[in-house]
Amino acid sequence: MTKISPKIVFFGTENYSLITLKALVNNGFNVVCAVTKPDTRRGRGHKLTETPVKTFAKSQNIPVLQPNKANEITDHIKQLQPATGVLVAYGKIIPQSIIDLFTPGIINVHPSLLPKYRGPSPIEAAIANRDHETGVSIMQLDSKMDAGPIYSQITQPLTRKETKPELYDKLFHDGTALLIKNLPDIINGHTKTTPQDHSTATYCQLLSKDKSWLNPESMTTTEAEAHIRAHLGFPRSRLIIDGKDVIITRAHCSNSPSSILDQKFTDGNYLIIDELIAPTSGKTMTAEEFLRGHQG
Repeated sequence: MTKISPKIVFFGTENYSLITLKALVNNGFNVVCAVTKPDTRRGRGHKLTETPVKTFAKSQNIPVLQPNKANEITDHIKQLQPATGVLVAYGKIIPQSIIDLFTPGIINVHPSLLPKYRGPSPIEAAIANRDHETGVSIMQLDSKMDAGPIYSQITQPLTRKETKPELYDKLFHDGTALLIKNLPDIINGHTKTTPQDHSTATYCQLLSKDKSWLNPESMTTTEAEAHIRAHLGFPRSRLIIDGKDVIITRAHCSNSPSSILDQKFTDGNYLIIDELIAPTSGKTMTAEEFLRGHQG
């Protein structure tokens, strides 16, 4: 496939970054370098593990940079100029000094309708807050968090039944398609940006394990059920049931309980546990299986 010029430097780390990187390569864009996080030790054996972006880039003979600090790549990026940056779920702040090396800058795929949900967990926030819609913004990166001007946006209606993995997959595929469609005109200067209304900006937080607990004394059942869908995978959703720490993976709301597992919340309704991870075996099972004692 003929390469589309100019050169693209891709910034990304996660599996969802890979959706965009593969699409750029498959659509003939001239990706000359991938910037990703350093290898980390994972799992029980603490094996040094490379990021999905690094693994794919190597398979395509794309050079890989893994700086601890972004300014470490300054000289290398200068040698690649002129180039355009594309960033998807990189996971590190890019200083303005690096952004300014690119023409027309670094283009970011952000999974929210900016200026709503600037920050690291916009998909989780949209689900947890039971929003009616979300979307993807193609924006120009600047030194402030997700505050740059917008090239294009696409809206995604929400059914309030989506889980985190489902919505991640949907939005990053849609965002990638929107990027591929608009990137040539962005590079050529044919697409104008629209400034964000900073006065209406909202922010979401970095997720941590201490955000996993469901509190029947401060949450409604609908809030708890949305929390479960929003935090599936990480940081997950936990309840103390019969003195045990139980991870809930699927539930629904009802005005009456159906088993001893079900929990009453502040609105007087019950969170009906449909599926959980057993505390003894670590296996995912239905509530019925758990109650039959199949925990091992």
